[in-house]
Amino acid sequence: MKQTFKDYAQLMKFTLSFTVVFTCVICYMLAPAVKAYDWPMILLLTFAGLCITGSANAINQAVEKDTDAQMKRTASRPVASGRMSQATAYTFAAITGILGVAIMWQFFNISSALLSAFSLFLYAFIYTPLKKINSIAVLVGAFPGALPCLIGWVAGNDDFAYAGWVLFLIQFLWQFPHFWAIAWVSHADYSRVGFKLLPADKGPTKFTALQSIMYAVLMIPFGFLPYYLGLTGQISMLILLVANIFMVVQCVRLYQNMGVPAARRVMFSSYIYLPIVYLALLADKL
Repeated sequence: MKQTFKDYAQLMKFTLSFTVVFTCVICYMLAPAVKAYDWPMILLLTFAGLCITGSANAINQAVEKDTDAQMKRTASRPVASGRMSQATAYTFAAITGILGVAIMWQFFNISSALLSAFSLFLYAFIYTPLKKINSIAVLVGAFPGALPCLIGWVAGNDDFAYAGWVLFLIQFLWQFPHFWAIAWVSHADYSRVGFKLLPADKGPTKFTALQSIMYAVLMIPFGFLPYYLGLTGQISMLILLVANIFMVVQCVRLYQNMGVPAARRVMFSSYIYLPIVYLALLADKL
């Protein structure tokens, strides 16, 4: 029973799913129409988000069963290892996906439900197979990766105001140095199975590092927008500025050192970035 629970948690990539849902919930709470600490709705949104994200990740693992089995870091996943059948994974994905979208429709609004369904489809059926075709997969994957921010805003405010798109863009831009750092660290595994996730065909290059710097620099002006749109205050604006400069510095160090340790620093810095930035935005509102 314990192993079964672990397998389903691994199937839905619980840690990754929770991180995605975390930003969705924060953006929901940032919406002006949402009352602070409306815990029943917050918990409901969290559950729905975990269902939808877990569904997308389950489809991803079912589709990439053979690919995952060839990579060291993914070989122990339940479908890849044979502990769970593809049919079981697809069944789990169908149930959780339908349940999550239905909750968004019933308890929040139609717009957020449709956005959720679109995000699931884009990740599972466009981004996932595209990874073996062209590195544009990273650009495509950045959309479902950032849509939870817009979904949270729309779920709370039931509109597509500028503020919702700004929250989307902050996470959208963040994903490029984040994804490329992961692809840099795991290049040997990824290239072995034919994944094309770095912008240069030759693998980790100065061009990849420059691209990471470019997107990190773009994050700086967008970090000012929540303040100028009246979403939050000066404190969070300063925190975002420091966090964005920190990301630029890590990407510059990657360009200078061109090694896996530097790429790993970018990767871990990006993990720290999200909770700091979104909690700062929320704290400033409250």
